[in-house]
Amino acid sequence: MGIKQLSAVLKENCKKGIKEKPVASYTFKKIAIDISNFIYQFLIAVRSSGNPLGYGDIPTSHLIGMFYRTLRIVESGIIPIFIFDGKPPELKIYELKKRKEKREKADEELKIAEELENKIEIEKQTKRKIKVTDEHVKDCKKLLDLLKIPYLTAPSEAEAFCAYLCKQKIVHAVATEDMDTLPFGGLKLLRNFSAGVTKNQKIIEYNLEELLKDLDMNLDEFIDLCILLGCDYTESCKGIGPKKSLIFIKKYKNIENIFKNEKIEKNELFNFEKAREIFKELSSIEVDIDEREMNIKWDEIDMKEIKKYLVEEKGFEEKRVENGVNMMMKCRNKAKQSSLDAFIKKKQ
Repeated sequence: MGIKQLSAVLKENCKKGIKEKPVASYTFKKIAIDISNFIYQFLIAVRSSGNPLGYGDIPTSHLIGMFYRTLRIVESGIIPIFIFDGKPPELKIYELKKRKEKREKADEELKIAEELENKIEIEKQTKRKIKVTDEHVKDCKKLLDLLKIPYLTAPSEAEAFCAYLCKQKIVHAVATEDMDTLPFGGLKLLRNFSAGVTKNQKIIEYNLEELLKDLDMNLDEFIDLCILLGCDYTESCKGIGPKKSLIFIKKYKNIENIFKNEKIEKNELFNFEKAREIFKELSSIEVDIDEREMNIKWDEIDMKEIKKYLVEEKGFEEKRVENGVNMMMKCRNKAKQSSLDAFIKKKQ
């Protein structure tokens, strides 16, 4: 879900912290990518029949999307580091339960739509009931292993781990549509990243340091603002909209002071203390990372193994796989030449 209305609040109140940049701004930079966003987008790619793309009974839309999206990213000169979700915090269980209930409702609506042969409704409800499974994740990890693209599994939430990598300067920025990265302390958040690398649209960069200056807040106050707006770790505080949330935090500095000074009924399910704890703790988990492993291992790519998996097992078209992998190898030469040029320039 992310943070409700945060992008609208920032757009209205921050002049320096949000910039539109061309994809070329991130050439040869390491970008941590929250892969769950990607996989879900790929899974909802359906045929006109309402069925997911697949090879016979084997669903492959997530692999097709992953293969071509990764190629586009590498072709753009970006070094991707894909981040998979780990175990969710206990407070997110309630949010996950709500999502499950929505999928079950979509299942019922889908049956009705199929009986009525309503194609538009069939497609709509099919998308709503889709969930990223362990099998989808396993498939994507195998593909990345074959392409020698680096990835990591987060200790818990992917957004928090992405933010940690950014704070540690292991990556330049974080690419995700979820705004959670900012309250987790991620220094740079990139939105519209997919359209940037596939359609050459501008990427929207959120710079946390500049955003906090624009808002005249510190990170603790910003975290409380995000909790008031609505996050995955607690129910919302009823009766406070986006504008009031911003006004109150700027005036009172934290949620406790708001309840002390304003006549607002506290919902028992609004557990802001625990939500605040999660934002602070998950983004400061110490993890040993070998930065040498955070590079594409170009020389180890095995075309034969890639074709065995994608063509023989998953039904990909052989020529398209060959073309895609060959394009990656061209990017390797470009990257090597760029590194050599930079080294020579430094010496001069």
